[in-house]
Amino acid sequence: MILTDDSYDILAEQTINELLQIRDKRGREIPIVTTSKIRNLLAMTADIYNDVMHIKGEKLPADITGRIRYLKIRFVYEAGREPGVKNLVEKGRILECLDEIKDSKQQFILFSRYVEALVAFRKFKGKRDE
Repeated sequence: MILTDDSYDILAEQTINELLQIRDKRGREIPIVTTSKIRNLLAMTADIYNDVMHIKGEKLPADITGRIRYLKIRFVYEAGREPGVKNLVEKGRILECLDEIKDSKQQFILFSRYVEALVAFRKFKGKRDE
């Protein structure tokens, strides 16, 4: 299990710290994912989160798990479009985290908190967007 109540914030901070250290072959800094791009990813996650919070019980219904699978595809698509997002998805192990959710309400809530923590640490530690 990647995300737990005790680890999601630590993993988010470590991920942003790693992203701030990435250099190309010549030693030049590679720009970190922009705040607006990561906030867009959070918005997609929050849309599902709002519906998940109204579900009684721990098991997510098929329509929600389908939306989570689609969310994974959106992360992959955005990662393919922009190197900064790709670095975030890879270093943050986002696809693995999404796969871990399966039909668990609690795991989705942790994932949502994790993405929110990534946004917060990006805003706090990252340089200004270019």
